Amino acid sequence: MNKYFKFLIIATVMVSLAGCNQESENKALNIEVSNDLDFPRNEVVSIDYEKLENFLKGRSMDNLRIRKRDAEQYIRSQWIDYDQDGNPDELLFPAEVEASSMAEYEVVLDSAKSAPESDVIAYSRFVPERTDDYTWENDKVAFRTYGPTGQKEALEGVPGSTLSSGIDLWLKRTEKAIIDKWYAEHLKNPGYYHIDHGEGYDPYHVGGSRGTGGSGVWEDDSLYVSQNYTDYRTIADGPLRTVFELDYAEWSPYNVTETKRITLDLGTNFSKFEVDLSAEDSLPNYAVGITLHENEGKYELNPEEGWVVHWEVIDSSYVGQALVLNPKIIDSSFAAVSKVQDQSNLLILTQPRDKITYYAGFGWEKSDQIKTLENWQELVKKQSRIISSPLEVVITE
Repeated sequence: MNKYFKFLIIATVMVSLAGCNQESENKALNIEVSNDLDFPRNEVVSIDYEKLENFLKGRSMDNLRIRKRDAEQYIRSQWIDYDQDGNPDELLFPAEVEASSMAEYEVVLDSAKSAPESDVIAYSRFVPERTDDYTWENDKVAFRTYGPTGQKEALEGVPGSTLSSGIDLWLKRTEKAIIDKWYAEHLKNPGYYHIDHGEGYDPYHVGGSRGTGGSGVWEDDSLYVSQNYTDYRTIADGPLRTVFELDYAEWSPYNVTETKRITLDLGTNFSKFEVDLSAEDSLPNYAVGITLHENEGKYELNPEEGWVVHWEVIDSSYVGQALVLNPKIIDSSFAAVSKVQDQSNLLILTQPRDKITYYAGFGWEKSDQIKTLENWQELVKKQSRIISSPLEVVITE
């Protein structure tokens, strides 16, 4: 009998503890995401770790899940450690909010059910198999730029190498990640990604131009630019946001040094560039540009709203490119047209300062994201408004 009662007591305690644990896991933090613009938005948003610290106290952050209020299915999330100190700084998740509306989400702890996975991701990496490119992508766009080995080989005349700090575009028409696949195929069949096999390709020429989002200093009708990046640091490789940094050696008569932190979220056509720079002498300006290639495309400059747009035919389809900045830091924008190859660029000149933020992006007709110049202009205008009115995220317990 004593043994029976002991067993009953232990079983009761275990059931009670299990119930407490289940109750603990069922607790939720309520999140409100508000959109004050007149169009629906689907964007990656963040919650500071400090706002989740009490909720997580004594419990594993690996079990944290997010879902829409009253939904059964969880949505994807991502922890991100910006300063690389081993501790998370933010929790990211994709929010869908109708025009002029508020959407409700909840944070829960659930060790029994995993968050969903997908091959539709934001992603970036260093690419040693193609010299030392650095390449990044999401479900809509892909970009790359070039490293020190590529620079050395270009100066030595090695075929296929690139001397440029311009930003290259890879035109993709699949939401799935393509970087690893295209480079792997390139190793087997050099030039693979210059041919469209149904997912897109790279027909975009950068050379010494600014590509889409390269920078410089404009003075006396000349554009001073850096050479290839000298070092890189991958801070986050996705799946919702990829973040990395590129360092550049001294350039121009002003001995400019700069580090660019580049961020690309899932669901956007625009990379965010946050530039830390210094110079030995006062800079006349800091320029950001888009190549005009052979000066055959159309462009529109709107410094009052903080954007420039370029629209051109590449091969047999249209590509739109754009830069978007806070209009308060813009001095001027213009087309610098040259007869020298790769020296014609649309330029935005900004007031010189230690930190500059700008957005560079594109859309491709064959991706079905845009079809006309008007479509592209509308998307760029929306991006400008999104930058000035970010989604508001509030935790209500």
